[in-house]
Amino acid sequence: MSSKKPAPQDNDDTSANTPAPYHTGKGRPTRSRAEAEAARKRPLVPTDRRAAAKAARAAQRDQRELEYEAMKTGDESKMPYRDRGPVKRYIRNFVDARRNMGEYFLFIALLFLVVTLFSQVLPAEIVLAGLIGMYVVVILAIADGFILWRQLKKRLVAKFGQDALMQRGLAMYAVMRAFQIRRARLPKPMVKHGNYPS
Repeated sequence: MSSKKPAPQDNDDTSANTPAPYHTGKGRPTRSRAEAEAARKRPLVPTDRRAAAKAARAAQRDQRELEYEAMKTGDESKMPYRDRGPVKRYIRNFVDARRNMGEYFLFIALLFLVVTLFSQVLPAEIVLAGLIGMYVVVILAIADGFILWRQLKKRLVAKFGQDALMQRGLAMYAVMRAFQIRRARLPKPMVKHGNYPS
């Protein structure tokens, strides 16, 4: 009695039902580091310097116009960096709400200039009075700027905490704004006289 194993039969159905292998790759070889660096390289000096300088000037002009428009409308997101932030906004509003001696300084200086131009014609007493008045206004404006910063510093600490004073140049920012004519200030004043920020 011979026991023969049946020969395996070729089943064509199994090969037909086997799914095709699934490729998860990106389908292309990864670039070498040298190729990637070469693709990123840009010349340090542009080939057409004149055209590059012209494009840079145009971009700067567009940026300045955008910032100027933002300072007129009060859009803080497009203002220059020096004018951004709640602390700077508070300083501007406080200075604009206050009547500052410094904002009248330019008018008085202009009046004194007219007096000195006609010093040969005017009596010496008027010229001397104009000179004394000019020095008095300068001293009062400086004292007023000092008082302004003292008041403002207390308010800034009360509203924003001691860390608000860590920013550099806040005192100069406030005093320089106080010495500008109200209508010529940029960013434009957003509050009326007497309307102090809370």
